[in-house]
Amino acid sequence: MKAYVYGTSGAAVTDIPKPAPKGTQVLVKVHACGLNRADIGMTKGHVHGSAGGVGTVLGMEWAGEVAELGPEAKGVKVGDRIMGSGAAAFAEYTLADHGRIFRAPSNMNFDEAATLPVALATMHNAVVTNGGLQPGQSVMIQGASSGVGLMAMQIAKLKGASLVVGSSTDAYRRGRLKEFGADLAVDSSDPGWVDQVLKATNGQGVDLIVDQVSGKVASQNLAATRIKGRIVNVGRLGGARAEFNFDLHAARRIHYIGVTFRTRTIEEIREIFDEVRKDIWGAVESRKLQLPIDKVYKFDDIGKAFEHMEANKHLGKIVVTL
Repeated sequence: MKAYVYGTSGAAVTDIPKPAPKGTQVLVKVHACGLNRADIGMTKGHVHGSAGGVGTVLGMEWAGEVAELGPEAKGVKVGDRIMGSGAAAFAEYTLADHGRIFRAPSNMNFDEAATLPVALATMHNAVVTNGGLQPGQSVMIQGASSGVGLMAMQIAKLKGASLVVGSSTDAYRRGRLKEFGADLAVDSSDPGWVDQVLKATNGQGVDLIVDQVSGKVASQNLAATRIKGRIVNVGRLGGARAEFNFDLHAARRIHYIGVTFRTRTIEEIREIFDEVRKDIWGAVESRKLQLPIDKVYKFDDIGKAFEHMEANKHLGKIVVTL
């Protein structure tokens, strides 16, 4: 089967054996894949969690059909339309744990379904489970123009946020954030953004920041968060190390929470998928929660898809079809 594999000369489409499901695994005939920021590093040989390096089939998000079931797999049958996340997504066939998949709604095509699993699982966990957002509270999404950022704003609105602030350093994308739930859009590369947030919250700061940027905005986030507020550290696109104002952190008594899928057990991931199904799945089926597709590429042109992502001019998801 065809797969996008990182080799000694870089990432390329090549032929590899089709995998066979074991235990609770499902074999998926992949029809579409969604690109994610973490994929960029892996195309250059970086390790992401336990995956990466020479011989790695790349990708972490897909939509397709159940082709075969492992002996302990439950909840789906051959032929079901599903979408999910997990390693080795960029291939004609991939394996997925039966608890790490969603049924693809009948009103979605595979391209649309492939945009959702990572964003739904990541941001429901960040905004609701770890962020503890309550109706009437205010929230800021740092890095709001990414696919997961756009989903975070929508989930915040769905859960009754009174104020949603989204950040983007790109003027065009910043101008479109209101289409996805932002009441205020700020430029996080301009230090004045903190004052904008404080003004919008009567000087108090937001109840919750979901941070995909970190780096130089880390201490600014502290200043923009209300006393006893929460910051959920989801990503580090602005850098994994920076100065941190520990005194401000203590003075504002902020709960600073780190999350990642890289160190979660499969049992923890199954629970996250279950929470999405229980809490917001009706909004997914009604298309209230959805993501725009920026561009679709054929699988043989996956290299061009990554060039488009690295140019960093897209809004929404980049999808590759098989």
